[in-house]
Amino acid sequence: MLSRIAESLFWIGRYIERGDGTARILDVHLQLLLEDPWVDEDTACRALLAVMGSAPAGEGRLARGDVLAILGVDRTHPASIAYSLAAARENARRAREIVSTELWECLNTTRARMPRQVSPARVAEYFSWVRERTALAVGIIESATSRDDAWQFFTLGRSLERADMTARLLATHALTGNNGPSWTTLLRSCGGYEAYLRTYRGNPSAQNAAEFLALDRLFPRSILFSIQRAESCLRQLEPRNDRVGTSDRALRVLGQARSELEFRPIDEILAELAVQMEAVQGATSAASEAIRQRYFPTNATPVWVGEF
Repeated sequence: MLSRIAESLFWIGRYIERGDGTARILDVHLQLLLEDPWVDEDTACRALLAVMGSAPAGEGRLARGDVLAILGVDRTHPASIAYSLAAARENARRAREIVSTELWECLNTTRARMPRQVSPARVAEYFSWVRERTALAVGIIESATSRDDAWQFFTLGRSLERADMTARLLATHALTGNNGPSWTTLLRSCGGYEAYLRTYRGNPSAQNAAEFLALDRLFPRSILFSIQRAESCLRQLEPRNDRVGTSDRALRVLGQARSELEFRPIDEILAELAVQMEAVQGATSAASEAIRQRYFPTNATPVWVGEF
């Protein structure tokens, strides 16, 4: 497969997952600001923007409308939903010979129908629409794509982004503390509340809910599950042939991050949750850079092979 095609598929997966994850995080926090009059709106908005890597430069007070404008519909901001879904469509255009007609039409329609502004009364409807469109795109790929390298690169990008977004969701809870969303709300935003109840059979506690979202091996949105799937994709793309250790830097970074979570008591993780989630985000970023250097070299020097 051409590195250009592989890179586009990798970023289609990342951008689709980023749009979905951002919609889920915004839905939780903007709803909280609307329902709880005791939450300091400016502090909560700044914490959310900081976690999403979009800290504002100005000193003025922020409101929920500012956050929605920045992370929801701003087509020029790299962390926004509108930018992510437009970028997914652009990458699909570059890999049009590989991308199916159904997926292309789905992404193209999503970008064309993306609103430029959303009224406060229709915020929840907008987030629901984003989740439905991203779920449709993923469903098309999962149901109609051969499990070849194309699928592996798409799933690799999606898994890395999902681990990162779940870590950001947990980090927002750590930073906002008692003023932030409850664990029940966080579980609902991930679509994992009912799965949690079937697993723990009780109301969510901080320890059990954090353990479920970070360490559960069966829940597809947990950090551990996402990292393990990314590792599996890397092994499928390049089976190991070394006898000692791991030569793939991305696999090494993800393995270290997984081990740090998997073999650490949950009470220690909870004690420094923000630090641990920042480490997960750093690991996914480092793994993404290692994958870029290994599979998508942008400045590779052409080399002639053979005799002159």
